[in-house]
Amino acid sequence: MSLKNPIVLLAVLFVLLLLAVTSVFRVSETQQVIITRLGDPDRIVNAYDPNAPYGRTGAGLHLKVPFLEDVIYVDKRVMDLDMEQQTVLSTDQLRVVVDAFARFRITDPLQMYQSVGTEERAATQLSQILTSRLRNELGRQNFAALLSPERGDLMETIQRSVNQAAQRYGAELVDVRIKRADLPPGQPLESAFARMRTAREQEARRIRAEGDRQARVIRAEADAEAARIYAESFGKDEDFYEFYRAMQAYQTTFEDGNASVVLSPDNEFLEQFQGNVR
Repeated sequence: MSLKNPIVLLAVLFVLLLLAVTSVFRVSETQQVIITRLGDPDRIVNAYDPNAPYGRTGAGLHLKVPFLEDVIYVDKRVMDLDMEQQTVLSTDQLRVVVDAFARFRITDPLQMYQSVGTEERAATQLSQILTSRLRNELGRQNFAALLSPERGDLMETIQRSVNQAAQRYGAELVDVRIKRADLPPGQPLESAFARMRTAREQEARRIRAEGDRQARVIRAEADAEAARIYAESFGKDEDFYEFYRAMQAYQTTFEDGNASVVLSPDNEFLEQFQGNVR
């Protein structure tokens, strides 16, 4: 056959074009690629590397052997991990409905491919592990702890625990958070609120009783200190002490402004009125 034959020439050009098209593949910034040769992993292109210098990437056009090598794309971005609501029994025997979410990334595409094959299967495995860890860890807490700011520490503990298992699938859990933690509607919710209200009222009574006790102690100490100061002051001038006590007695007696007192002129009570001050 001669290449001058138009049909042969077109056939050759078609084969060359097919080889060129099947030999080149494109990798974006958000992808990492596994190249398999006859079904066995051969190399990784644009793999995730947290220590890589900024701007250095494997993205772009790459070559492969046509018909012998295949390209498997793996997402390089952080992905959401879908989780269903979980019902957890807290330590104070309350059924709590927990709505949590997580995010993960594939950090070792080869490990992921060899262990589960696809990102979807990796996400399924991570979801099952995370669900189990959530139920175990949250079941060790009371309901109040699930609503407190300290639950962030609990989420970090769960994240570290899940990441140890996630390494088997070439994945890393980036974040775990509880969106909502509620009691089921109905009688359990009302009963829980009643118990919480009773507990807070008991705590309030305890605090008030402790405050009253401390107030009595402080008043007693203050009265004792005042008595000591009065005793020291009056001991320095007995005449002034007698005058001061008489003034207090007069104030108490004539406080309402309508009191009438019938006493003999030489009564000791009227001594200050008579000017018999020593």
